[in-house]
Amino acid sequence: MLRVVQRCGHTVGRILDFGAGIGNSLKPMRQAFPNAHISCLDVSERSLDLCREKLSEQVSFHVYDGQHMPAAMGSFDLIFTACVFHHIPEDLHVQLLGQIRRHLSPGGVFTLFEHNPWNPLTRHAVANCPFDENAVLISAPEMKRRLVKAGFDRVRMNYRIFFPGALAALRPLERSLTWLPFGAQYSLMAS
Repeated sequence: MLRVVQRCGHTVGRILDFGAGIGNSLKPMRQAFPNAHISCLDVSERSLDLCREKLSEQVSFHVYDGQHMPAAMGSFDLIFTACVFHHIPEDLHVQLLGQIRRHLSPGGVFTLFEHNPWNPLTRHAVANCPFDENAVLISAPEMKRRLVKAGFDRVRMNYRIFFPGALAALRPLERSLTWLPFGAQYSLMAS
């Protein structure tokens, strides 16, 4: 994510973690963007309380209803979401993606990570995870179509996480496999 933002030549002063959950992305974001203000948005106040315990300096926390992003949040140079949309009803995707686009500053970057339903190990893991009980996995091409429908015009797609821990020695090869639609996850980046 940092490399993509650097390639765009865009300074990151404000970041939105859409669906921040318990804050697993906070520390990596802070390391990559040490001076940025991070806003965490989630439907769960309890999850945001756990976020606060992980990092609270230059971070704000916002609860929302799951359908309407608070307009007063302003715009962001980077909006990040990871493994959130498979928990959101499909009929809300384009609407929420449109809201995300409206909160993106000119030249800003939106990055979305999701589980890849074309990977059998991912499907197995999601099927056996109590937290993902009602999850509906979305393919990368379908999610890309939804981003385009929401008004994003430049969307880049990459697949990632091809080798589990037992094959970690092969992970340096992953950069050359991002085109292969069998990674455990995918990312979509739009600006």
